[in-house]
Amino acid sequence: MTTAATRFRAKIFEPPCRDGRLVNAMSVDVEDYFQVQALAGAIHRDDWEAQPRRVEVNTNRILELFDRHGVKATFFTLGWVAERHPGLVRRIVAEGHELASHGSEHRRADHQDAEGFRQDVRRSKSLLEDLTGEAVRGYRAPTFSIGHHNMWAFDILASEGYAYSSSVYPVKRDNYGMPDAPRFAFFPLEGMAFEEYPITTVQVGGRNLPGGGGGFFRLFPYGLSRAAIARVNGKDRKPAIFYFHPWEIDPRQPRVRPLGLKSRFRHYLNLGKTVGRLERLLADFAWDRMDRVFRPGQ
Repeated sequence: MTTAATRFRAKIFEPPCRDGRLVNAMSVDVEDYFQVQALAGAIHRDDWEAQPRRVEVNTNRILELFDRHGVKATFFTLGWVAERHPGLVRRIVAEGHELASHGSEHRRADHQDAEGFRQDVRRSKSLLEDLTGEAVRGYRAPTFSIGHHNMWAFDILASEGYAYSSSVYPVKRDNYGMPDAPRFAFFPLEGMAFEEYPITTVQVGGRNLPGGGGGFFRLFPYGLSRAAIARVNGKDRKPAIFYFHPWEIDPRQPRVRPLGLKSRFRHYLNLGKTVGRLERLLADFAWDRMDRVFRPGQ
């Protein structure tokens, strides 16, 4: 049986090292608490303007955290946020981080047709570049929503001037995932240089398990995340990709109601522990921006 992993061509490159350690890619999905998939059934996007915004203060805390640890990262920023907080976007770039696109309005890529997706990624790229004067080369789909049914999204991203995506999660989840995708950087388009950098997984018993942040980082003890990244660096000799959101460091965010048990669990679990775990993560491994880890010199 031919799988996605066998169809796609792997990216072969020498992983960057620092002080004898592989350098991993740190990333932040810049969106506010009321824009996440888990709360979509409780807060309609037409009501976003009425919600108290907390994304700027939380992202500023992340910037200060990175500065203390000497870490640079890639910030996949929502166009909706950039329009309302242009100073935050300029600060991200001014402090040496990579600015990338998270789309315009946090619409899942697999919930759009091709033309709607094109307009979404074109608008967000243009907005971010106009605000900062810096080229935007990276994109991450909301909720990792590029998979077998919308592979055309890669062609559109390449044609709109993006160089890479980090939109595939090679796991099986109830609302996203492409478990047979390659676990490490690959070229999704035949004959083209456009690249995909999947979120980090570890393979246990032939099954891919999460290892790159998000809810996994909050749900389980920190030691499991540390072991996952160490295994990818050591056994696989590959850089890991870690991601999290500004709302994940904010235990004082408003509690949205009504909300189902699963959504409440996913969104609010261990918010008060995230910063402490991030402090350990930033100290335990070497980190840098996505572009400098996977596209050095380009």
